[in-house]
Amino acid sequence: MVILAEFEVFHSRPVAPTRRVAITGGHLPVEPAPGFGGLLLAGIVAVYAEQLDEETRDDLDALVTKVTNGSRISQPQLRHRLQVDRVGLSRSSHLLHGDGETLRFEFATDAPPAPQVLAAVYRTGQFDMSTRRSVMTLLRSAAGWVGGSTDDLVLWLTGHDQVGTYSMEYTDPLAWALDLFGLRPDTVSKREVQRRFRRLLRAAHPDHGGHTIDAADAIGRITEARRILLATAG
Repeated sequence: MVILAEFEVFHSRPVAPTRRVAITGGHLPVEPAPGFGGLLLAGIVAVYAEQLDEETRDDLDALVTKVTNGSRISQPQLRHRLQVDRVGLSRSSHLLHGDGETLRFEFATDAPPAPQVLAAVYRTGQFDMSTRRSVMTLLRSAAGWVGGSTDDLVLWLTGHDQVGTYSMEYTDPLAWALDLFGLRPDTVSKREVQRRFRRLLRAAHPDHGGHTIDAADAIGRITEARRILLATAG
């Protein structure tokens, strides 16, 4: 097994009064874009953005747009200030391993989510414009990830298991809707359904990295799944 990409995030401890984040270049090959480096950055966003509250996620969407366009970024963002100095900061390390044709993520455990996501977005902003847009498109889609194993995440990010794909193995519409939203029967609530609906919708929309040609069908499936789930939610 070899390391295909590696990225370290330096951040203040959750109990620190001042929240800070710093990044390194890391080992992030992006040729051809988005490359293994872009895949790792997208994986970080997928895993840790899911832990953010809705208000912070909205701030993240705005930040991604600014970074993509090369706009000036005021500080702080997501309640964290970007800095160069790493003294006194904790380190979280993220890896993408390869074993033959098998890819596997290894993310830092118990890492605070906001600085991990911030670092991935800021690092993407350091690429040249063409590479940046390619990687950021993948990051936008990754922000719509709704859970599951990291093996499933690799398949999803590499296009082998796209969210919204209807499988004929499901004869029960509820089972299909639960799978699409990444929910179990005992976790269905109106609030959770609406939360995941917004995230799936954001990921499917062309403005957030969704495929323009498939967007209408994807949005239709997501909307129908929401209808089914809301009808059964308590």
